[in-house]
Amino acid sequence: MMTRNVLTAAAVALLCLTYTARTVEAQEVKIAYVDLQKALLEVEDGKKAKGKLKGMFNKRQKTLDAEQEKLKEFKEKLEVELKSDLLSDDKKKEKMMEYQQRFYELQNLYVKLQKELAEAEAKETKKIFTRFREILKDIGQTKGYTIILEKTESSVLWARKDLDITDLVIQKYNAGGK
Repeated sequence: MMTRNVLTAAAVALLCLTYTARTVEAQEVKIAYVDLQKALLEVEDGKKAKGKLKGMFNKRQKTLDAEQEKLKEFKEKLEVELKSDLLSDDKKKEKMMEYQQRFYELQNLYVKLQKELAEAEAKETKKIFTRFREILKDIGQTKGYTIILEKTESSVLWARKDLDITDLVIQKYNAGGK
């Protein structure tokens, strides 16, 4: 991840230097940046998606919590049975294997629910990011930007605030235009 960000920064710097060298006589380099995560959280569709995903998460968390509680109760009962002399060694092994199976099933349920949430999030955000790309292309062309960068923790370390077009992207998105 870090290597990718360093390579991205190096590529942008190289691009800027190349453009700067070529455009001394031709044109000015115009750069902007956008915080897509902030935009995602602030556009109306993003707020709706977040609410929908939170509902899905809560429902799945309840399912997971219930299954985890069942496993905990089974384990507590098993520990008492294992300490007693009421069960034969074969029955104890059988109960331990049953506990391991239930534990494995709980892990699989967790992985399945996580995957469902990740897929739902990807589906919800894909539509939004597709519109962001259209809006950014339009802004770039109409305002004459050479490049628009995405602001992340490690890609844009510092830039003047007037180069931030995030609010413009949010306004255009919520207005329904490109």
